Amino acid sequence: MGKIYGEDVQVKPAFPMARAQKKGVSGTSGKGLLLYIHVPFCKSRCHYCNFHSQAFNQVTFAWYFKLMLQEIELWGKRLKKPLLRTIYFGGGTPSLIPLHQLNQIMKALDKAFTFGSDMEVTIEANPDSATDISYFRALLTMGFNRLSLGIQSLNDMELHLMGRPHSAAMAMQSFESARKAGFGNISVDLIWGLPNQRLKAWTAQLEAVSRMRPEHISAYNLTIEPNTVMAKLCDEQEDLTLPPEQEQGRMFIYGAEYLESMGYMHYEVSNFARMGFTSAHNSGYWDGSDYLGLGPSAVSTIGRRRFTTPRYMDEYDAYVRGGLVGEDHELLTDDNLLKEMVMLSLRTSKGLDLKEYRKRAGFDLIKRQQQLITALHREHLIRINQGRLRLTKNGMLVSNVIIRRLAFDTD
Repeated sequence: MGKIYGEDVQVKPAFPMARAQKKGVSGTSGKGLLLYIHVPFCKSRCHYCNFHSQAFNQVTFAWYFKLMLQEIELWGKRLKKPLLRTIYFGGGTPSLIPLHQLNQIMKALDKAFTFGSDMEVTIEANPDSATDISYFRALLTMGFNRLSLGIQSLNDMELHLMGRPHSAAMAMQSFESARKAGFGNISVDLIWGLPNQRLKAWTAQLEAVSRMRPEHISAYNLTIEPNTVMAKLCDEQEDLTLPPEQEQGRMFIYGAEYLESMGYMHYEVSNFARMGFTSAHNSGYWDGSDYLGLGPSAVSTIGRRRFTTPRYMDEYDAYVRGGLVGEDHELLTDDNLLKEMVMLSLRTSKGLDLKEYRKRAGFDLIKRQQQLITALHREHLIRINQGRLRLTKNGMLVSNVIIRRLAFDTD
């Protein structure tokens, strides 16, 4: 049973749980398409957010829901029912979708695509819209086996500053309910580097979250985006300032070291996981795997083709109803793909495979960039071993600059 806006709703499984949770089936591991479904609805826009989303209302959601089912069917036919490695519902706030309609989407996906036996199925949820144990049990019944919980902070003042519609207590309750329901793979999202935040407050957050023992933690450095409420607040209030650069550096380094001491592997600039719980979906992006994005503003890359779904509902309607899915696309060149290989792989702990780079580029990166490589190594920003170039933690602090130099200054 699931509870939606106070109503009890019977949810029948979209597909057997064993198909989503069984591990180690031959012929499926590490193969298949990554599928992302964008849910562009929120109760309210967070003060730091510049992603495409809109206020949830029943009429617009019903429009979206109908088009989503059509888009799923179109892609299933176009790609001839491809094998899926992962499904990821992101947003926006996917936990705003009523359970019976979420179940219909899962059934449509099962009909249009081939589900891998070891498929990771993730849904993002916000504590204000996902607190009831019966809700999480219904998700498990549908086949979701990974939960990404948007906690962001366990400090009520920080949550208020960010415009989050939940409290720290609600966040704790949501996590505990998911655990009691049976979720064994929970990721927690946090934001650090908030205005007036300091190292002590950030480490206190990490200590509190580590006591909850989530399997995965995503810790993102706040970026003030133009035309957001946060940008306006910082402009108007002189006492509201971002932590100094040196303080942010300490927050990143000490925070990462603390999480590692608690058993979390720092496998990507902003992501930490216990052994066996890295995100298969996000890791697929960083490995350069093909991915299909459904819903308004979603991006897809299949082979050399990259395309973006229209972001506004009227355009999305025309796009889907006209059968135009995927027809307008950018053709990625060898140079595009090589640059993306550098940008994505250097964000991860695995780093850049220098032999593969040489094979694809036709030259040795170390020799071509010898002066830069020597300088980066001398400053302890990179390390090279076992044929891979990796960023150190200090290197990750300035990863954008290093990646830009290595990816774009080789011509």
